[in-house]
Amino acid sequence: MIRSLLCLGFAAALLAVAAGPVHADDKQVARGKYLATVGGCTDCHTPGHFLGKEDATRYLGGSDVGFEIPGLGVFVGPNLTPDKATGLGNWSAKQIVAAIKTGARPDGRQLAPIMPYMNLSVLTNSDAYAIAAFLKSLKPVSHKVPGPFGPNEKVTEFVMKVEPGSGMTPAPPAPPPGQQK
Repeated sequence: MIRSLLCLGFAAALLAVAAGPVHADDKQVARGKYLATVGGCTDCHTPGHFLGKEDATRYLGGSDVGFEIPGLGVFVGPNLTPDKATGLGNWSAKQIVAAIKTGARPDGRQLAPIMPYMNLSVLTNSDAYAIAAFLKSLKPVSHKVPGPFGPNEKVTEFVMKVEPGSGMTPAPPAPPPGQQK
């Protein structure tokens, strides 16, 4: 009887190992993937997306296209994978959520206005943390994007220019975090 129970326990353990790790936050990661997908994160953060040849092997690993905003410069969508050298690998979930919802990076720099953090500020904390969990679950991609480039700097990437139409004035840049009214 004891031998049968031991064998049964051993078989169950083998099946659990073969099935792979089970994470309590799998639902949270799935929610984050859904939100990142419908939010269009791949548009600006996956190489090849804007050129019609999305590189799935570098999913969310940083763009190869920069956005020029007159008077501000050119901004290339950064690597959102957990690569420690070129991505978000050294960022905590709380820091990722702050960037998503406020546009504030851990180093205090404000994200470019092409990043829709003003719209994403209405995400619930639960949804913002789900996106952070999803980004942290990705396969790290080693890809340092160039820039940002100031308005008078030479750009090394393909550029999409964002220009206001006639009669429109571009909005002034947002003040740094902590200096907002």
